Amino acid sequence: MSLRFEEIDWQPTPIGEISLRRRRHPVSGDDVYEVKLGDEFLMSSMFTTGEIALAQLALAKLPDTELDVAVGGLGLGYTAEAALDDPRVRSLTVIDALAAVIDWHQRGLVPLGARLSSDDRCRLMHGDFFALAAGACGLDPKEPGRRFHAILLDVDHSPRHVLHPRHADLYKPAGLRLLAEHLHPDGVFALWSNDPPDDDFTSALTEVFAQAAAHVVDFDNPLQGGTSANTVYLAVTAQAPDTP
Repeated sequence: MSLRFEEIDWQPTPIGEISLRRRRHPVSGDDVYEVKLGDEFLMSSMFTTGEIALAQLALAKLPDTELDVAVGGLGLGYTAEAALDDPRVRSLTVIDALAAVIDWHQRGLVPLGARLSSDDRCRLMHGDFFALAAGACGLDPKEPGRRFHAILLDVDHSPRHVLHPRHADLYKPAGLRLLAEHLHPDGVFALWSNDPPDDDFTSALTEVFAQAAAHVVDFDNPLQGGTSANTVYLAVTAQAPDTP
């Protein structure tokens, strides 16, 4: 049986001190993994419904063909695992700015680490998703100009509540246009948010993409009781023009 509480790892990062903790749930007895940045909670293995829905909702909009997917933000790996659970996914590139988070997975310190690290389709890449998305070379430095069928993003708390001020540019029409250049025609951009649907952000998406909508994902909250919700934004690029 695990300890009631354990700090598994702690490391300084460019945006603050990050820690991985494990505690035992007093009722179920399950191990709960938590990540904190400074004094702020980033994620918990108790609440993964929204992260899983991010992948499932996005991939459901794509055709029945082989897919190349990029994920911004590794976290505890639930979005990446949900993508790999789709047999159409032939490659998954997961980008995280924090080397410590990738290290946790590669060392098997988190429950999904072994699964993600051992799947030949999955590459865990240390990098700045926001800088890569804004650059002409794109999200894969090994293959400049590469396009993806889906780009899934779960880094900031919401388009208005960002972890670093420079992230804010991506959520404006100009930043979204740069990101859309890294998608195939009919490609999907999906964003997780901890806030309710934001009409201003949905409007920004509709300026850039052919389709855009916000989806509310409800889940049980055993800590507070009742139900909580995340938002998943889905945006689809325009179809390729017909060739004569």
